[in-house]
Amino acid sequence: MAKWSPTPVVKASICLHAAALGIVVTEPAGLPGVTGLIAANHAVLACGMWPRSAMLGCNLTRVTRPAPGAADSVVLTFDDGPDPEVTPRVLDLLDRNAAKASFFVIGQRAARQPQLLREIVARGHSVENHTHRHPLSFAGWLPGAMLRELRRAQEAIAGACGQAPQYFRAPAGLRSPLLDPVLAVTGLRLVSWTRRGYDAVSSCPDRVYRRMTRNLCAGDILLLHDRATAGRCMALQVLPRLLARFAAEGLSAASLRMALGEPPRGATAGQAADPACQPPAAHASR
Repeated sequence: MAKWSPTPVVKASICLHAAALGIVVTEPAGLPGVTGLIAANHAVLACGMWPRSAMLGCNLTRVTRPAPGAADSVVLTFDDGPDPEVTPRVLDLLDRNAAKASFFVIGQRAARQPQLLREIVARGHSVENHTHRHPLSFAGWLPGAMLRELRRAQEAIAGACGQAPQYFRAPAGLRSPLLDPVLAVTGLRLVSWTRRGYDAVSSCPDRVYRRMTRNLCAGDILLLHDRATAGRCMALQVLPRLLARFAAEGLSAASLRMALGEPPRGATAGQAADPACQPPAAHASR
């Protein structure tokens, strides 16, 4: 288990809540003023829930000091799989371009597709944690419920492919102010992205491609989805152009573990990772 070290904003919030409780107990007449302070504090915490924010804790948004041999790498990530129709086609496209990626998979889907998950690992990619059921309300859960959700996903993924996730991406990227201590218990580290194409909701491949390649450079973490929505997967339309763009600019596509030079974790679900919440090769925000 890694040690949890709250950020200054979280420390201040904890102190404020403790002080507010003391005031209410000793001076009930001060309740209106205390309520206003707590409401303002919660508004600040809500800003920290934004996907690329590091206000509430470590958050990998790009790689600034890559591992040896990965200096020209872009980290390609896929969410919401595995999908038995889409994921194999994504894997074939990656193979044809000598590209690697990290797949943030949903635990219950991984449990239903163990052979496909093993195929992802066998082809040199990594599998990471995207919760067990992808609940969109996850950011509003209490710590115990979040911990159970992440552990179920860890167990399902490790059981399916023999590789326990090392990174976590929250549903819709929204993080709870209570998430960091849960990640410390599981040994997972939060990852968001440098940019995403909104491919799961967009109907225009050109627009998705432009979003993904705007100011593209080594160290970027890019987000696509290897799952069909309404019978269509935009990533399959965009990925060939994206991989060609990498080649034209002398970039290669890598998984997070390759870019950060981290060996894969064994199959023991929930095993603690490096206790440093932010590795030297990663940067919390850009």
